[in-house]
Amino acid sequence: MGARKRQMAERLKEIKKQTAIAKLKDVPTSPRKMRLVADIIRGVEVNRALDILKFSKKHASIDLEKLLRSAIANWEAKNPENTKELDNGNVIVKTIMVDEGRTLKRIRPCPQGRAGRIRKRSNHVTVILDVKPATVKEA
Repeated sequence: MGARKRQMAERLKEIKKQTAIAKLKDVPTSPRKMRLVADIIRGVEVNRALDILKFSKKHASIDLEKLLRSAIANWEAKNPENTKELDNGNVIVKTIMVDEGRTLKRIRPCPQGRAGRIRKRSNHVTVILDVKPATVKEA
């Protein structure tokens, strides 16, 4: 039983070695606006994703580009022998998740002495990079 667990742990280590994770927390943009940009680069090769973010007009793309560069650096640190994978276009954005962060509540004066609530939303973004699965060639 112990040998089987050890073998399973080794296999999980190999899988984790090929993936790189980067997180960005408390970004002062609403999650809805960030998801619009995140959906564009999900499943895309990283060099192409960087180009998409660089030329996007959305303000959220600035933060996502910085986060993607961090994830690429993490992947290079984990895989120093496989740097050709990046140049070949085999590294993709496997998952990108935008979660809701804390909401700052502010008050704004409204007519007739009332107070209107302003919600300043923030979000947390997580990017996971992985190597593109090998395609099977049919003979």
